[in-house]
Amino acid sequence: MAEEVALDVFAKDVANGSADARLALAERLKKAGLWTGEVSSTFNVKYYNSLIKLEEQYKAQVALNKLIGSTAPITRYDVLASAMEEGGTDGGGPRTTTQTYITSPTQTAKLLDTVAQDLLGRKLTKAEKNKYTQLVNQEQRKQPSRTTAGDGFSTTRGGVDEQQFITEQIAGTAEAKTNRATDAYAVMMQELGGLQ
Repeated sequence: MAEEVALDVFAKDVANGSADARLALAERLKKAGLWTGEVSSTFNVKYYNSLIKLEEQYKAQVALNKLIGSTAPITRYDVLASAMEEGGTDGGGPRTTTQTYITSPTQTAKLLDTVAQDLLGRKLTKAEKNKYTQLVNQEQRKQPSRTTAGDGFSTTRGGVDEQQFITEQIAGTAEAKTNRATDAYAVMMQELGGLQ
């Protein structure tokens, strides 16, 4: 995924654009909560600071896309449109955003195998992996993470701990309970020296 031009090039393009285009962008920045005070088409420090705030959100989205393996192209204007939909805030106060993180089957497969090996003593079949991946994804849709960010702080709450969720799901199966009982019996027999 190729990134857009650098911030200085983007800012220069905005500065060299028409006053009407700058005013329209300033209004969008204001609506997204990235502009403080009265909107103007004048390209000054206030305007540039708003572009820096947009850049921070753009870089965060690029990093998130990289983390989750998204190859969809993203632009600063996409990020701005998303921020506008969320309503932004006037005055730069704390903002809360909600994100739903859905893992892919390949991301979940290794974790599933590790947990299954611990609890069942074997790896999962393809059908079992599909079943548990779907359960994890359903739970991720039900429990999005919420990030509240403001001047100098950021707090994230919620979301799904995939390992804990998978462990609970597999541990609740009859096979896992039988495997634990068999392991406990084997340990007890080993401690007692086996049957003589």
